[in-house]
Amino acid sequence: MKQIYLDHTATTPVDQEVVDVMIPYLSKVFGNASSAHNFGRDAKVALENSREIVAAHINCEPSELYFTSGGTESDNIALMGVAQKYKSKKHHLLVGATEHHAVLETAEFLHNKHDFKLSVIPVDVDGFISADSINKLITEKTFLTSIMLANNETGTIQNLKPLVDATHAKGALFHTDAVQAIGKIKVDVKELDVDLLSLTAHKIYGPKGIGALFVKQGVRMEPLFYGGSHEKKRRPGTENIAGAVGLAKTLEIAQRRMDADHAMLLELSEYFIAKVKALLPDVYLNGPMTNRIPQTVNLSFQGVEGESLLLGLDLKGVAVSSGSACTSGATEPSHVLQAMGIDKVISQGALRFSLGRSTTKDDLDYVISVLPEVVNRLRDMSPIYNK
Repeated sequence: MKQIYLDHTATTPVDQEVVDVMIPYLSKVFGNASSAHNFGRDAKVALENSREIVAAHINCEPSELYFTSGGTESDNIALMGVAQKYKSKKHHLLVGATEHHAVLETAEFLHNKHDFKLSVIPVDVDGFISADSINKLITEKTFLTSIMLANNETGTIQNLKPLVDATHAKGALFHTDAVQAIGKIKVDVKELDVDLLSLTAHKIYGPKGIGALFVKQGVRMEPLFYGGSHEKKRRPGTENIAGAVGLAKTLEIAQRRMDADHAMLLELSEYFIAKVKALLPDVYLNGPMTNRIPQTVNLSFQGVEGESLLLGLDLKGVAVSSGSACTSGATEPSHVLQAMGIDKVISQGALRFSLGRSTTKDDLDYVISVLPEVVNRLRDMSPIYNK
């Protein structure tokens, strides 16, 4: 039986080039970057060289970039760190309705446990946010707006600049979770004019457990952790040198391949969407056909339950997701699709097919060949699907 991996939005295999550059920092160059001897200095040089490479990729100063364990930690530091600094003057936080749970749950924690006022910004049927929506909610007491650049379930790419402008007009800061955008589309913090930005490596063929947070010079925040002077005390703890080296190499490769990968994945995703919709009735694309990350294809199959469809495809050797990897096993429909106003019955039948560099047309043809059997079998058992 074939094994087809279509869950690249959850995580990706590590590129061999990345593995190769990391290995020396897992064995020979093992020093602590905070140590004063030559072993530590070698590690420090690798760390700072990596910082320069990652900073150049997003067009920021190396001094504005802090290494973390990944996107979730970066999001937490951004929201809670800024909140704690501004709590004596400002108590209002804005977040998009379709954010990753790393942002939503952090915002809810600040609201429920620390009495910050929280407003959730609505989205339209394709997941886009308008500046008008921000203007209706933002106040002089708002300290931060957090809106992701590319959605992890639908691939929707936000037009951030008008949203940033609306936020800055009220004197608030702007954070974006760029985890699903980094390495796939151009991300320039100066063009976007954001104040904070989260990124990670493992969505783009890099190692797990390494990410970074951009903090614009002059932005004030409190650390979440204490106990060391690492990363200017904003993220204390012995640095992951091998991970930082891997992240830097990951972004170098992504930059080199970006245009070719985008064109290839766009062609494959459009082919897949058209073929599936031609073969099966009552199939809906969730999110826009354009202005999206092409490797992320979210389809709803009316009359079936997404988890059952996922398991059925898994038995055929096809790995997909029913939504965010961080909420797998959830019985409720995706909060992203609910926020977009998609009917509950339709959203319950959603699957996320996420393509990658190794995906071929033959892989998709195999999925297309087994998908109708699985969908029709589930529809035959469904009490809510009328043929």
